[in-house]
Amino acid sequence: MRHNRSINHLSRKSGHRKALLANMAVSLIEHKRITTTVAKAKALKMYVEPLITKSKEDTTHSRRVVFSYLKNKEAVKELFSEISPKIASRPGGYTRILKTGFRHGDGADMALIELVDFNEAALASAPKKEAKKTSTRRSRSKKASAETPAVEAAPAEAPVETPAEEAPVAEAKPEETPAEEKKAE
Repeated sequence: MRHNRSINHLSRKSGHRKALLANMAVSLIEHKRITTTVAKAKALKMYVEPLITKSKEDTTHSRRVVFSYLKNKEAVKELFSEISPKIASRPGGYTRILKTGFRHGDGADMALIELVDFNEAALASAPKKEAKKTSTRRSRSKKASAETPAVEAAPAEAPVETPAEEAPVAEAKPEETPAEEKKAE
């Protein structure tokens, strides 16, 4: 039973699990997004978010603490120089997990884990707060929009002829053909 087990052991011994999470964290920091299983992505999120929080304070002590987890100088350097300034104002939630479906080979549930402030596609498509969209009014149909300008342009006292009133008159004339008029005479 798993009573009070707070972490997912990922079917690995502790040394293997720590090495796996450290390597995945280095890959996430270097590439800004990686594809993995949902279970590993959730474990990685719990592993890397405290390290990113620690990187907000650029001191020798915090660098050494982060290095003890990652064991990669380039990743620590990138975390403190590139990622830390971008997330300085964010209070938490530095990563996002997006489920992508199932793996073809074994059917494992796959996910994409990425750093939130580094998704260029989402940042480019997000609406800017400064520019407000003006709303436009649309008519319901073409017929209604054709009638509306005629009614608005005419003076209020003069009777307005609509195309609907003209239509029955136009339909009545084709019913009487010239041959029928000659017979009636």
